[in-house]
Amino acid sequence: MALNGNVPDPVQAAASAGLPVFSARTRLLVVAPHPDDETIATGMLIQQVRAVGGEVRVLLLTAGDNNPWPQRWLERRVWISAVDRQRWGRRRHAEMLEALQCLEVPAQALQSLGWPDMGVTDGLLQSSDAAVAKLAAAIGQFRPSLIAMPALGDRHPDHGSAHVLVRLALAGQMDPPQQLAYMVHGRAPHSGVVEIPGTAGQAANKRAALAAHRSQTALSGARMHRLAARPERYVDLAPKPAGSTSPLPWRPPAWLWPWLRLSVISPAGTQSWRWPDAPLQRDREGTYRLALPAVATGPRFARLASNLPTPWIFDHWGWCEL
Repeated sequence: MALNGNVPDPVQAAASAGLPVFSARTRLLVVAPHPDDETIATGMLIQQVRAVGGEVRVLLLTAGDNNPWPQRWLERRVWISAVDRQRWGRRRHAEMLEALQCLEVPAQALQSLGWPDMGVTDGLLQSSDAAVAKLAAAIGQFRPSLIAMPALGDRHPDHGSAHVLVRLALAGQMDPPQQLAYMVHGRAPHSGVVEIPGTAGQAANKRAALAAHRSQTALSGARMHRLAARPERYVDLAPKPAGSTSPLPWRPPAWLWPWLRLSVISPAGTQSWRWPDAPLQRDREGTYRLALPAVATGPRFARLASNLPTPWIFDHWGWCEL
């Protein structure tokens, strides 16, 4: 399904694409874990809302300051101190403001929470109540009609955890906004999605916005341009019925079990176990299920992670929704 800015009847096109009809009353909140996510994932969406007079706010979770290899390359240094990281975060923040200007979003529309880069997951699992409350306050202050957030299956740990945070912050709302999930690190599904190709002019603005993120394109320019050039595809997060059992998508090998940790989080709180100690049941097909009491309301998510050290920043197991 596609929404194209050149179609004769934009109202009909938006309805057929599954999107709300954008108007001056549209209030779009983009949740971006790092500077550049707003451009790569939602550059077209932002412009289409702004084109009809709608309001856009970008909620930046981290400063993007834990980005050592581009910083080493551009600053010609090996060791990076806490002061160096803070300076790098300020640089990326300035680049983001420049990118938003290319997308016709005013500087005051950017709100930054200042959480640690590569630390969203720890904040969620260790202080879930505080993190969820802070995000809920930011959402409540803006009162969006539409939220764009990272997809749960995005392999960057900050992205998957950002999805969980937003969903928990919205849990219990009587009239929640429409929610769209975008994928940056991974592939969005080709079916059951809303796609926004945009116009040639909007595509040019998006390229200009990406060019503003100079610190990120210095070493990964080809990859960044490839990501930004993909059609913007979103999964519409319609409410899901509650189930009595919890199938898990993982089948870890037995030799790895001592180093795996399973965490479950819901509006009721967070639980965590070593994989061998988790309340698991296994059926004849080898599928694992969690033997947990049903939650009264709201979503529930599980995360599997390894304690083994690795230079790879992306999640191997990641999150799933139960």
